[in-house]
Formats: sequence, C-alpha cells, structure tokens
Amino acid sequence: MRAYATAQLIGDRSHQCDVTAVSTTPTGARAYVLLDGIGSTDAIRDWTRDAARRLARTAARHGDAEAGLRTVYERYAAEPDRHDPWARRYLAAACAVVAVTAPGQPLTVAWCGDARAYIFVRGTVQRLTDDHNMRRIFPPRDGRPGGNRNIITSCLGAIETDQENKNQYGHPAIEAVTRDADDYRLLLASDGAYEPYEDGGHDIATYLIGTPGTTARGFVDTAVHIAREAARPYADNATVLITDIRPTH
Repeated sequence: MRAYATAQLIGDRSHQCDVTAVSTTPTGARAYVLLDGIGSTDAIRDWTRDAARRLARTAARHGDAEAGLRTVYERYAAEPDRHDPWARRYLAAACAVVAVTAPGQPLTVAWCGDARAYIFVRGTVQRLTDDHNMRRIFPPRDGRPGGNRNIITSCLGAIETDQENKNQYGHPAIEAVTRDADDYRLLLASDGAYEPYEDGGHDIATYLIGTPGTTARGFVDTAVHIAREAARPYADNATVLITDIRPTH
C-alpha cells in the first residue's frame, strides 16, 4: 500500500506548473520532491516536470536531500545560456523542495525558493523551511507589509553560488535541515497551497488529519476555496505531497 499521496488544482492559472515526483532506490532510500515552476507556459510546465523527476532520482541515489539538490542545481547552473543576461530571462526555473528518507538515517530536507516542507507530529505542525523571497529579506513590521513574497531570491535554474546569494540576499542559494527519525506526517506544499491558509489565519494542523489521499485532496480543495473567497480573489496552482514517515533500521 502506497504510504504517500499527492493532489493538485490548477486554480486560476492558464497552466499547471507545479509538479511532484517520488523515487526509491533498491537500498530503500526515497526522495519526495515538489517543484513550483515560475510562470505559466507549456515550456515551463514541461521543463519543471523533467526537473522534478531528475531531482527525485538524484536525491534518492545520494540518500540525502541537500546533496541531491546541489547536484541538480549545479547542473542547470552550468548551462551556458543561463550565464547570458538576455537568454536566461527566457529559460525555465522553479522553486524546489526535496525530502529524503533512508533506512537508519534521519529525514533530510533541502530547498531553494518558497515551496515549503512541514512535519505534523503529535498534533503540532512544524515548518522546516524558510522561504527564499523578498518577504524574508524585508519582513512585515510596524504595520507595514514587508517585501513582495512573489519575488523569489533563489530557485532551481538560478546560477548564483551560496556566497553570491548571501552577498545579495543574506541567505545561501540552497538551505537544508535534518530531523531525527520519528513517527510524523510530512507535508510538501507549493505557495498556492499554503498561502491561503496563512493569509486567512487558519491552523493547517486541523487539515492534516486523515488518510494521506483524503487529506491531500481536502487540503488543496480548501486552499483554492479560501483563495477565491478572499477580498482579492485569485487561486494559484495548489499542490501538496503528503506522506507518513516511520523510523526504519
């Protein structure tokens, strides 16, 4: 029986450019990936699909989320056209989050962009990622809204090194976290899936109870409904991947 589920809705976009992918090695390492393509075109959709599959295979093979993401990031960053200021404007890119489990190993999570990872453990949701966008650089304060969360400060398809990104934005191009093995539910979500809950002040923990399949479908259905009921109604692509993690030896 499959222990994970995905669900997505196109929202009010012209294309569905969110993609999930899962890859498992013979040794039992498994990578869960969610990519949020930046833009809405056939080319972006197709590139993001290919990139998600590549990232899942690579991260599973490495048995580590950060090693996998760095390998794929550097591969795209080495493409000559991405170093041409004019040409790179027309190349696809995506926010990425990847989580890897392996027998006897902790959970590893890595990301670039604003796709998120959460864990739901003993009734509490913990966010593992910190968005790579201008809202992080200029957080809301004193009644001011802060930076534009739609301006991304790192993504798959960028060319900046960790140090170059730190110099410009104060954070590396790729970040990673590790969590000890435990019984918990892992949630990967695109911004179109989590922002409606966050903007509306909803506790997402109440939406993470149930089987992975039922929970995933309900999560994106509710996200799109909330987004369309907002003062400025607009529903982005909404995608989640949900899996239940169990320690293995």
